[in-house]
Amino acid sequence: MSTAETFTSAGLWSAITRTPALSTSHIGVICAWSAVIIYASSNSIVSLLVSIGEASPVAGGRNAITYMNLLLLGSLISIIPMAVLFRRDLTRANVRILTARNWGFLTLSALLSSAVTPGLFFYALANTSVTNIVLITRIEPPLFLLAAWFFLGEYFSRRALAAGLVALSGAVVMISLREGGGLGAIGTGEWAAVAATLAYIASTLVTRTSLRDIPIGIFSVGRTIMGSAMYFALVCMIVGPDAFRDIFSPVLWTWIWLYAGIVIVLAQVTWNIALKHACSDVLSLATSFSPLAAILIAMALLGETAGPGFVPGAALIVLAIILSRRLQTGIREGLMIEAARGKEGIRHLVPALASITSRR
Repeated sequence: MSTAETFTSAGLWSAITRTPALSTSHIGVICAWSAVIIYASSNSIVSLLVSIGEASPVAGGRNAITYMNLLLLGSLISIIPMAVLFRRDLTRANVRILTARNWGFLTLSALLSSAVTPGLFFYALANTSVTNIVLITRIEPPLFLLAAWFFLGEYFSRRALAAGLVALSGAVVMISLREGGGLGAIGTGEWAAVAATLAYIASTLVTRTSLRDIPIGIFSVGRTIMGSAMYFALVCMIVGPDAFRDIFSPVLWTWIWLYAGIVIVLAQVTWNIALKHACSDVLSLATSFSPLAAILIAMALLGETAGPGFVPGAALIVLAIILSRRLQTGIREGLMIEAARGKEGIRHLVPALASITSRR
């Protein structure tokens, strides 16, 4: 979740802050945890909507609420609030200043982040459980640290890498101890989740490079439009245009607003309020628990079971969170000590702090 994709809502904020019993800091905490819970529930909500579509077939017994229809229609709907939010960036002058290199990065980012990555994640949802996807995506933190160091030359801490590996080991424990599963039972859905995670890492690297030169509004809206068109073209080439023949079905349009309203709009509004009024420690702690929240929500909404490995695996993930938070605390204390002493050594700590906070 990034500030580039959040929405402002002055009216909502004004209504919330009129509650006399809550201060702005309390509202920030509530919104931070609310946003994290909503984002953690997104995969479960998508799977639940597909199940609703299966129970309410259209003519011919087809399910109109497919993963492909949800992804394409949800992306198109999200363009409207983004265009309103970034209207000041969406000018002809800003478009004219884009170079061929900018357009190349924008196109690559659209392909990876708005077509390939969500397409693979939705394919994974269709072929495996939400819990498995959440666990497999724990490969992302350590791999991203290494990729950012190798390709972008960014600093990373060995303790941060160790925390990521501990969390990954917790995921491995959960998967390996699941009944009827284990590491040997990894199928197409799990491999799709791995590919989606790698595509996400690549898209993040491209995004970090692209945003240095491209206005954020042009980048966000342009990427979504181009990515939606690319996804539509890819599906038509691979599956055929009939994959979207029910995209105007009433049952789909009845439920798409739940997906768009909760996952796209409400999550981003609450996250934006949290960014404004919650301290960094609260944001860091809330986002750290996102994987566990996603697993618990999948168990509650979809009836999934994490298996006997849930307790030891969750304990390792919590240990990784503690290691990560101790690292951030140590860096902040080092910054304060060096600032108080007025030594030049503070310059060596700043990149570490920037690297850690950018991951949240």
